[in-house]
Amino acid sequence: MMKNTTEDKQELNHGLLLHEQPPSLSTHVAEDDNSNYDKKRFWIESKKLWYIVGPSIFSRVATFTMNVVTQAFAGHLGDVELAAITISTGVIVGFNFGLLLGMASALETLCGQAFGAKRYNMIGIYMQRSWIVLLACCIVTLPLYIYATPILKLLGQTDEVAELSGVAALWLIPQHFSFAFLFPVQRALQSQLKTPVLAWVSLVILVIHILITWLFANVFQFGIVGTVVALDISWWLNFVALFSYTVLGGCPLTWSGFSMQAFSGLWEFVKLSAASGVMLCLENWYYRILILMTAFLKNATIAVDAVSICMNINGWEMMIPLAFFAGIGVRVSNELGAGNGKGAKYATIVAVLHSTVIGLVFCVLIMAFHNKFALIFSSSTVVLEAVENMAWLLAFTILLNSIQPVISGVAVGSGWQSWVAYINLGSYYLVGVPVGVILGLVFHLGVEGIWGGMIFGGTLLQTIILGVLTIRCDWDKEAKKAVAKYSNAT
Repeated sequence: MMKNTTEDKQELNHGLLLHEQPPSLSTHVAEDDNSNYDKKRFWIESKKLWYIVGPSIFSRVATFTMNVVTQAFAGHLGDVELAAITISTGVIVGFNFGLLLGMASALETLCGQAFGAKRYNMIGIYMQRSWIVLLACCIVTLPLYIYATPILKLLGQTDEVAELSGVAALWLIPQHFSFAFLFPVQRALQSQLKTPVLAWVSLVILVIHILITWLFANVFQFGIVGTVVALDISWWLNFVALFSYTVLGGCPLTWSGFSMQAFSGLWEFVKLSAASGVMLCLENWYYRILILMTAFLKNATIAVDAVSICMNINGWEMMIPLAFFAGIGVRVSNELGAGNGKGAKYATIVAVLHSTVIGLVFCVLIMAFHNKFALIFSSSTVVLEAVENMAWLLAFTILLNSIQPVISGVAVGSGWQSWVAYINLGSYYLVGVPVGVILGLVFHLGVEGIWGGMIFGGTLLQTIILGVLTIRCDWDKEAKKAVAKYSNAT
């Protein structure tokens, strides 16, 4: 077995790499050993990928489960409460969540490449810059929470649902500001391969959230407001735990305290953050539009409930491909920062294969339990029947989403956010939404027509375009660009 390089040993001594570095993949082997070499290479890359993806899946599933717990408690209060909590957390919060999460994903490019280039001091600076930019964005988007009720009425929601959604949105403002601080810390830790920390903290916070929600909803009977306040508390506890780990010795090489350097180079950081935000939020908002368009259908409350259940199941499973989104973003950015273009390309292939297989498994499970999974959220016979009719669409969506986020993660790791933003705009909003409107509202195919049109017209087209760009990428050129950027970084 080959020895680690001197630099690898130095990183291990500083606690930045939490597992033994595998042997170099550039070793020359005899022609008749190619098969064993390929298997070994695939295994090594898989281990690197899953070291990031495994804990990321757990932490993302745990975090999303907090929202599911909130909706489940609210759903058992009544159909209107379920619709209201779905609109407030899925549309109002979802709108800002997508934007802020996307802006924070700029750190996946910058911190990941800085880590690969061994410019560790820049990771803490980038995180602080992200706090400044995201906090400003939170202030700008605050009116969406304050004026949620009139906005939702304007978009066609019933008065009852819009009023209750507006009340919930006001109580969700603390959660809104937690995003600005939590997301950058998560991305900074992720880029340093600190994903096990994210997983353990998420587990503890999930247990706390279930307890608090149960107390507020069932014991103290605070109603929908109680479920929302529990969500606020849990998100802030998540940030406090991760920030405490970062500043109290968990990241000695990347955190050296607050620095005025965080205010320098803000404009360049804002441009990349904005491109990242637009890239991800265009995709995130796409599914929020699906929920909003159900307001124009007959039996709108039932339609919203049915779609929200499917979107919750999709969102729950989506945490797995989103973990691959994060994992491949780190792997690609690390390899490019280290000047290894071929390593970035191979990491992409391995990630797509793993995620697609998992997507196929969940696709089969959805079809097998098409008349059972909705019982988690509702006992209404009408809602259960509506969900069962959409099970095939949910299964296909899950399969397609097992590929698309991985390719988007490659784009983030490579710094292609601006290009992807244009692709998302064209695919989703110039093609997908119009096709969904035509099938659902013009041809009267209902919610299945809206959803099917948006998936086949938008998401599939976007996946194909990104796939072609990834296949045709000059990885050696991308690696040279990343190395040049950090060779002169200050």
